[in-house]
Amino acid sequence: MKRIRVALTLVLLGLPAAGCGAAARDTGFTPADPPAATATSDAPGAPGASSAPAAPPSSPAATSAARPGRKPPTGTAEVEVERDLDESPIVTGARFAEHDGFDRVVIDVKGALPGYTVRWVPKLVQEGSGDPIDATGGAYLEVRMRPAVAHGDSGKPTWTGGPIFQAGLGNVQNVVKTGDFEGVVGVGIVLDHRAGFRVTEQRNPNRLVVDVAH
Repeated sequence: MKRIRVALTLVLLGLPAAGCGAAARDTGFTPADPPAATATSDAPGAPGASSAPAAPPSSPAATSAARPGRKPPTGTAEVEVERDLDESPIVTGARFAEHDGFDRVVIDVKGALPGYTVRWVPKLVQEGSGDPIDATGGAYLEVRMRPAVAHGDSGKPTWTGGPIFQAGLGNVQNVVKTGDFEGVVGVGIVLDHRAGFRVTEQRNPNRLVVDVAH
């Protein structure tokens, strides 16, 4: 059984009925294009939902236009979702792309979607040690997924490369693997400047999507 908590108000639309309960804290849920399930809204002060196409799996970075009518995100509030899972999902990588008015970061997951927080932080630090990460920008978004791992049973990493992946998009400058420690996988998004963002859950295959306005 899993439970979901996203900041402020609860409205559940279009989520798969997989025998699970959900509770949310935010300005609400909004429907995404099938098969995506959205965990936020575009109300001012809170993140929103998006279903515009991400970068193709064959390329870590790409440029494309957003779907007609898809607006850049405007919310800036922290997003938090909690899930109780019997088995930790495996993070296999991150991709990024520039769209019309916003940048998109896609975190690929094998297994169920984990719980997560997405929030502003003054700087990026390494999970576990707390050591600062040498990736300088004008603003920083931190994504922490729990429970989650980025390695297999043998300890071999499932998300290779990095830890700093250069993006150079409209606002997203770098995507950083901040750690894989005690059931928490961290991803940092280095921005040129603070701007609105939204978080979307997409499935088949499972992935967590963070859009940041230019």
